[in-house]
Amino acid sequence: MTTSLDPGSTIFFTLTIDGQDLGLFNGCEGLASEVDVETHEEGGNNGFVWQLPSRVRFSNIRLTRPLTADTAKVAAWISTVATGIQRPTAQIAALRADGSIVARWGLLDVLPVRWQGPTLDPASPAVATEVLEIAHHGFTVAGA
Repeated sequence: MTTSLDPGSTIFFTLTIDGQDLGLFNGCEGLASEVDVETHEEGGNNGFVWQLPSRVRFSNIRLTRPLTADTAKVAAWISTVATGIQRPTAQIAALRADGSIVARWGLLDVLPVRWQGPTLDPASPAVATEVLEIAHHGFTVAGA
């Protein structure tokens, strides 16, 4: 009997910016794109309306994790924006619990657009978390 890997066992993600590892994240949302469509009604053709692709839009990606020592790596990357905008490439990899890769997404022209640190309240028993939001100009081919 062959053993198949459970695709639902993805539990964490890695983020690398131009090869620099920014650590592990346990949440990732916004890996999406959308094609804007323009319609064109052709004279004499009443059977359908042409739907033509125009612009591709990519949503921002939000990565979340409990506060770790890797927060300093994220802060260092964000601080580089103040010295001049460089738009590096990035890679997000989805990993199983054993560290094996489920999938990878390459991202073009990445820019940090928001970082939210933890709310430190001694009256709250919640885990201190951080959220990193990044913008990009599209996906690249990234093999697993």
